[in-house]
Amino acid sequence: MAVRLQIKLGLVPEADRLPDSPDVLVVVEPSVGSVARTKGSLFLLVTGQGTGSRVGEAARVVAETIRSDYYYDESAGIRVCIRKAIQIANKKVAQMRDRLPMSADGAAGPIGVGLAVVRGNELYVATVGPAEAYLIRHARLSTLPDPHREEGLPTSDLEPEIWRGEISVGDSVVLVSANVIARIGPDELKDAMVTLHPQSAMEHIHHRFIASDGIGSDGAIAFEATEVAATSRQRTLVPVKPPEPLAGSPDGSPIPLADNVADGVAAVQAGAGRARTAAGGWFGRTLAGLQDLLPRRSTPRRRVNPVSARRESQRRAAVAALAFILVVSALGLGVYFFGGPRSEQHIDSVTTAQRAFQAAQADLAAVFGPGVNLVRDDPSKATPLLSDAYQQLATASAAGVPDTTIAPLRNQVTAGLDAIYQVRTVGARVVFTFEKAIPNVDLTDLVQGPDGAPYVLDHTTKTVYRIDVKARKATPVIKLGQIAAGTKAAEPKMLAVGGPDLLILDAKNVLWRWRPADTHGAGTLTRIAVTGSSSWGTDIRAIGTFIRGGADNGLYNLYIVDPPDKQILRYSPAADGSGYPAPPTGFLATAQSLTDVAAMYIDGDVYLAEGGKLARYVGGQSAGWTAGDPGDTLLRPAPQYSQLTSPAARGTGTLYAYDAPNARIVALDKASGTFQEQYRYVGDPGWHDLRGMYVVAGINGDPATLFWIDGKRLYSSVLQAPPGTTGATPSSGSSASGSAGSSPVPSGAAGASGSTPTTNSAAP
Repeated sequence: MAVRLQIKLGLVPEADRLPDSPDVLVVVEPSVGSVARTKGSLFLLVTGQGTGSRVGEAARVVAETIRSDYYYDESAGIRVCIRKAIQIANKKVAQMRDRLPMSADGAAGPIGVGLAVVRGNELYVATVGPAEAYLIRHARLSTLPDPHREEGLPTSDLEPEIWRGEISVGDSVVLVSANVIARIGPDELKDAMVTLHPQSAMEHIHHRFIASDGIGSDGAIAFEATEVAATSRQRTLVPVKPPEPLAGSPDGSPIPLADNVADGVAAVQAGAGRARTAAGGWFGRTLAGLQDLLPRRSTPRRRVNPVSARRESQRRAAVAALAFILVVSALGLGVYFFGGPRSEQHIDSVTTAQRAFQAAQADLAAVFGPGVNLVRDDPSKATPLLSDAYQQLATASAAGVPDTTIAPLRNQVTAGLDAIYQVRTVGARVVFTFEKAIPNVDLTDLVQGPDGAPYVLDHTTKTVYRIDVKARKATPVIKLGQIAAGTKAAEPKMLAVGGPDLLILDAKNVLWRWRPADTHGAGTLTRIAVTGSSSWGTDIRAIGTFIRGGADNGLYNLYIVDPPDKQILRYSPAADGSGYPAPPTGFLATAQSLTDVAAMYIDGDVYLAEGGKLARYVGGQSAGWTAGDPGDTLLRPAPQYSQLTSPAARGTGTLYAYDAPNARIVALDKASGTFQEQYRYVGDPGWHDLRGMYVVAGINGDPATLFWIDGKRLYSSVLQAPPGTTGATPSSGSSASGSAGSSPVPSGAAGASGSTPTTNSAAP
């Protein structure tokens, strides 16, 4: 049976719209068959920036012009007619420019157009200015058309791009104002369209926009393609009439008088049946009469007890029950207070606590006796003694020994075990703070830029900042809504470094390149075209780069961890470094699930922090590399790694990984995965809120320096215990502003963040 498409429409009613919104919504579904087959259905959104009746009047003029000119023009196909209608509307708005409200810079506020045409299974989409169009297919959201660079109406030399594709059952299209998307984000829009009817989804989005203090433009149209089965007309049923009057009646017998004999036999049978019925009725009546003559027992009299008797019985039963409960309770209390087993249990508990405490003291005396230090001289012998002491102290605590008595011994045991497990307690100092300039700052990512300066991403202002450590100044590099090369930037999401460039990936999967021009924060911002970036979706786990050839030629491979593809997508750059025109290749030899990837580091080999574990891939295959165990599971749970970085070249030096549950940095040998040592920072605020990090190698044998961020500040920590402390004893003087700080950022040092590392070497 043939299948055709039915459109489910959703839009916010005019009565529920904001009073200051100038947007105009137009939906045309032709009722004439010829128009529907040639022009299709039109869904139009016209948005305006600013408020007032003049902006609304301009939006209505644009909407009416596009609607009428599109259906009136039959000289060409749909694409050409859409483009001509938008250009005619652009001219009309330009002619009435003097009637539009003026902005601060003296230019008229732009008018945005979002348009979609559905003809059969064909879909045409165009956007101009502050209007967005999205296609939701298989629960994944794509921007249409991609990219669009029109500035809005009125403008000169307008050539809108028309996207053409097919619409299938289950697909949804949304035309929405850029003002709404800037408030609620594309993820909220996708979730609403996937789970709700288009009308309910649009009402939900509008309520969310109002709840987030949205004002001005609030227009949105959504429609979904559903399946309708074509029906066919069935034949009408008519009753069957006999061809002759006697049809269906029994035929007579051909034997003479046979019918008469048969009728006589039937009459005799009927008479016999009636006689048998009459005889049975007479017999039944006779039997019933005989039963009535038999003697019967009279109905017994009912005894009625007085109310007073019943109450007396109930009172006696209640007294008996209460007496039974009192006897049982008395016996139980007597056994509890005067029984022997309870005192024996108390004596046993005291004895157990005393024995455990004395055993712990004996173990500590064997490790740290007069003139003895097994932790330093014989760690293999000290480890079981300290482990047993730790468990004995836990037993004593459970048996009732006060914590004030146990705490000194427990601290001594913990310090000894930390020394065996290579724990180094480090200090930190504040390098830069945003708290005064941005009170609600929320830092989410950190990388060391190509010029050696730290670059941070702030979720509150949706801006990437370059931090000048010496001048203590933060300079914006890119922010939401910034226009460069004719394209408006969306919210920055991830950072990476490639050779001389800082790379920024925004929420629309547009890749931007920042190339510093000097050491004072000046530079150029350019968009990099990447083939297929619109299909990445919103679930990218990590990005990274790897330089090809020399470090200064600006050519580097781009790596994208995209879970739906079950691959690490590898893009090769164009010869002039302008973008990535070729389709990606899969880096992994075998596709695998990447949904748990938290960070990636590339130095020729690829290291992943996946599901709390670390893995290494050489040439796309797992190298059998395993991260060494710190061995201190008695004190801390197993590590769960979420960030990693290294300042060294391929296959050499140290890999630093962040273990979030234990708030520590674990140092591993990159080549073998062998555990080397671990670092803990016990000052305020500690590493419990570490959100990004990179390590700068020391010079002339000096220890490495860790740069890291929490939600509001940039810190540095020298990966070496402060003077006057042991590797296992926490430093009482370490704090966010302590003296155990780090040296300034060396210019040009290679680094990597927890999610966007890079390095300089031959391409993998």
